[in-house]
Amino acid sequence: MKENKNSILKRLQSEVLIGDGAIGTMLYAKGVSLDSNFDHLNLVRPKLVAELTREYIAAGAQVIETNTFGANSTKLSAIGLGHKVEEINLAGARIAREAAGDTVLVAGSVGPLVPLKGSEHVLGNTQIEDAFRVQCRALAQGGVDFLLLETFSSLDQLQLAVKVARETRLPVSASLAFLEGGRSSDGSSVEKFCQAMEAAGADIIGANCGAGPLELLKVIKRMAAVTDKPISAYANSGFPEYLDGRYIYRATPEYFADMAAEMVAAGANLVGGCCGTTPDHITALARTLSGKPPAVRSKVPVISVAEPAQAQPIVTSFLDNWGKRTVITVELDPPKGLDCSKIIAGCRRLKEAGADAINLAENPLARPRMGNIALGSLIQREVGIEVIVHITGRDRNLIGMQSDLMGASLLGIRSILAVTGDPATMGDHAGASSVFDLHSFTLIKLLSDMNSGVNAIGNPIGSGTGFTVGAAFNPNTKNMGVQAERLRKKIAEGARFAQTQPIYDPDILLAALEATRDCTIPFLPGIMPLVSERNAEYLNNEVPGISVPDAVRARMKGLDKEAGVREGLSIAREFIDATFGRVGGYYLIPPFGKHELAVELITHIQQHEKENR
Repeated sequence: MKENKNSILKRLQSEVLIGDGAIGTMLYAKGVSLDSNFDHLNLVRPKLVAELTREYIAAGAQVIETNTFGANSTKLSAIGLGHKVEEINLAGARIAREAAGDTVLVAGSVGPLVPLKGSEHVLGNTQIEDAFRVQCRALAQGGVDFLLLETFSSLDQLQLAVKVARETRLPVSASLAFLEGGRSSDGSSVEKFCQAMEAAGADIIGANCGAGPLELLKVIKRMAAVTDKPISAYANSGFPEYLDGRYIYRATPEYFADMAAEMVAAGANLVGGCCGTTPDHITALARTLSGKPPAVRSKVPVISVAEPAQAQPIVTSFLDNWGKRTVITVELDPPKGLDCSKIIAGCRRLKEAGADAINLAENPLARPRMGNIALGSLIQREVGIEVIVHITGRDRNLIGMQSDLMGASLLGIRSILAVTGDPATMGDHAGASSVFDLHSFTLIKLLSDMNSGVNAIGNPIGSGTGFTVGAAFNPNTKNMGVQAERLRKKIAEGARFAQTQPIYDPDILLAALEATRDCTIPFLPGIMPLVSERNAEYLNNEVPGISVPDAVRARMKGLDKEAGVREGLSIAREFIDATFGRVGGYYLIPPFGKHELAVELITHIQQHEKENR
């Protein structure tokens, strides 16, 4: 490990060090647009970055950070700057090094890798390590004294980052962002974090960002009780308030310094500021804490806190018959207005015909329809048939998602199909935006956690939601292996059944079954009867995830109205004939809410059942 006259580990043995404050919010306060990439300023406005660094040093900071928090390939590639990762990190390190001189320590700031909104692409461990490796090596080459891994929300990702950072032989500080209650957003407790970081080889363990100074003080007290490692504490300046076009943080420098003094008394060795803190806050810190020795700490035995008992999901009726007879689910779209009499009547007819469950899509193609949770509850109560509610990551943020899912459980919804959702730009509301705090994988994980009786950050919610979680599968692809691997990941996260996009070629279904033969969950292929040539061409050319083979479109050519419906049903029946017995159920998707088409196919499936008894 590199040692020099300013080694942070040596200094922390005898003195509390003062860190700097916020970089992003201060650059914003200096007039940099929120649309700008702050890390790129190292190249295009280095004097502005150096000016802020010098302000923090003048305020009394003994440790300053490089302006490289988001300077990783994931974030920079998204804006066309992926080829400049090394250059931006080198510049950030050199700007800070030049301003710091010989007495102020430089921390190479490394933030987490955050996927693009709406992207379901999951980075593998090797990709994550490679991304951190490029950044850490460049910072080390630029002359930083240690690496500061900060504001991580995933303990797993932080462990990989620590592993890579240690390759530089620089000291490594690892910091997780804790929310109220002392858990990170992935549900990790303070104690679990400390144990994991000691095992990973972090030299300094800490917390930053999160829920403000008071909550961070509670976290520091818990850390000091379980680790001998130096502790870093970089709190936000409270919660922001939006005022006159700017975000204002209300914690005064005096309050912030008083809270920091309590953190030092609790065991913190390195204290600075995160979002909303300014050179004035650091001045107050230096005035209060400079020259103080570290507090004497004594570890206490760790008391294991039992995790909430896993709730047993309620077995849903539509899966009760799996393996006993062919299970049939039917999708109907909620109405575009307030009149739901037609869909209620359709559900009654489908139940009489023998359907096991009704699928309710959520604003398909990003066009607003009646809320499917409330409608699903009404259908279950009025008709007595189970509903599978489709939930997308497009329309709700993480907070609203958890709220609505708890409400769905309260209303008796027991089956949910988790999908990412079509982007809002596909719809007819120009002012709408996609949220995508969650995509299909993370939504399945959230549903599984809520079934276990905890929310997204591991806090208990009661006995559990009891959902049976479904996953979507798209077989209309050139690479079936990729889709099969995606399904395996969804099953690992908690999916218990799968429904596919519409399939028109039996060979495609057989290929999908072969690719997923190790996936033991119920697998229901989608069947959407065609009704006209125009319908077939539209689905093939304009609807994501649907492919209508040339031969099928040739059969529909020139057909519409009754002739089109008859031929579309014939194609669907032939698909059932070719695949019956190879699957345990079917997912019928009648177009335009024409439930009578689904009734005809249900009758056809039941005829096969009679013939095979």
